[in-house]
Amino acid sequence: METNILSFLETNAIMYPDKNAVVEVSATITYKELQERSQRIGSALASKYISILNHNSSMIDEVTCLSATSFFAHDPIGVYMEKGIDALSSFLGIVYSGSFYAMLNAELPDARLQQIQSVLQTNIIITTIALKEKAEGLFPDSLILAIEDLKLAKVDSVLLESIRDRTIDTDPLYINFTSGSTGIPKGIIVSHRSVIDFIQCFTELFSIDSSDVIGNQAPFDFDVSVKDIYSSLKSGATLSIIPQNYFSAPVKLLDYLCETGVTTLIWAVSALCLISTFHGLEYRVPTAISKILFSGETMPYKHLREWQKHLPDAVYVNLYGPTEITCNCTYHILRKDRDYSEGIPIGKHFPNEYVFLLNEQDKIITKPGIKGEIIVRGTTLALGYYRSQEHNQMQFVQNPMNKSYPETVYRTGDWGMYDEDGELLFCGRRDNQIKHMGHRVELDEIEKNMASIQGVERCFCVFEQKKDRLKGFYIGTIEKDALFKTMSGILPPFMVPGYLRKLETIPLTKNGKIDRRLFMESEVK
Repeated sequence: METNILSFLETNAIMYPDKNAVVEVSATITYKELQERSQRIGSALASKYISILNHNSSMIDEVTCLSATSFFAHDPIGVYMEKGIDALSSFLGIVYSGSFYAMLNAELPDARLQQIQSVLQTNIIITTIALKEKAEGLFPDSLILAIEDLKLAKVDSVLLESIRDRTIDTDPLYINFTSGSTGIPKGIIVSHRSVIDFIQCFTELFSIDSSDVIGNQAPFDFDVSVKDIYSSLKSGATLSIIPQNYFSAPVKLLDYLCETGVTTLIWAVSALCLISTFHGLEYRVPTAISKILFSGETMPYKHLREWQKHLPDAVYVNLYGPTEITCNCTYHILRKDRDYSEGIPIGKHFPNEYVFLLNEQDKIITKPGIKGEIIVRGTTLALGYYRSQEHNQMQFVQNPMNKSYPETVYRTGDWGMYDEDGELLFCGRRDNQIKHMGHRVELDEIEKNMASIQGVERCFCVFEQKKDRLKGFYIGTIEKDALFKTMSGILPPFMVPGYLRKLETIPLTKNGKIDRRLFMESEVK
């Protein structure tokens, strides 16, 4: 039984020692090299921790120090750098040291990083020599270590074995930060067990194996990358890290996909739409791609059809799930003989996860066509929010259907309902419902109708509360007046945005989702 994510790496270091585990534009690393480098980093970190303990207590002996490393799991270590081989080696090295990691994406604004650190409060941060001086200024209370130095350490097998002997599968593996309603980021802490269970099901369901090349789109501080990283390590596939700037240059991106032989895309919807919006597949088709798995937002039907037209034999999968349940909890494998013009189901639950609906009185919903909150239970639930008991008590709660013994479920805050086939349909965020002109309005419904109009390529809506005004933004050939007239013909007046604006491009967050916050204020530059 696998109890530590490092088992994935160690198995493939034996089976495929000389195979490329990770490739990027300017570097590669084999499975054997990745294991050794991670062990070097882990040995250096654990030794550093022991030396800190020794410094703090002159009476402490070596045995006590080794035992104390079992408590190292409660101390996160930050990784301040851009995504790449060094960042991934740092993650695995941190796990070897007995701790867990948090990616501090160097592309984030300094203020955001300092907010994250205010929650994380990590004592140790790994960075590069090039970024070390900046890291010392950003994180003055932390010990800043350069990855270049850690990679030169000797592997201390005795120390690593001692640490491994004291770890269990419910120990934390990583923290990912998401936006918080209070303005302070929320850190979601996920265990080894959750990732092991999910990835074993994920790779088996979608036939990801050692022949695959997984094209990484997501930043390493976004949970979509968890599927990229650990699906590769589990299956012996090669992880191909695509430079972030390629996602603003469709020609470069398509050339890269073709030339590196990428077979599998586990991408945000917006990343796929970037290519189809600019008709990139008319330029070049990455014919090696056999699996396209998408999540994060609703896939627009016209963009799905564009991909299916050029890659008709690929398997397409719609994935759903928040970070708090380890990536995804439901999936739908698209059928070639089915019409998805009315929307794509989020499908059914993954093995060993259970998803159900509750109404506003916390009564279970089983009949089709009735909307309720999506609730998830199972071992893939995160451990909770880091240093945030208030949020834990709100969303990681006792199962309302179980009054007999403790059982935690996660309240997603998303609406769903069953179709006639018993599959789940996503019906938007609970907090995406607004009150406008006396009516309850779902922004998702407006966007779906707007996207169906000829001449609209991509679109989104926001609600400006201060002025009680709906605002719509889009990319396309249709003019604003014509769009307003068409929408007025298919939607009631209270659902037609009074403000429409055509954009050249749709701004995305670093995670590849539409950056709606930029457009919430009345004056948009």
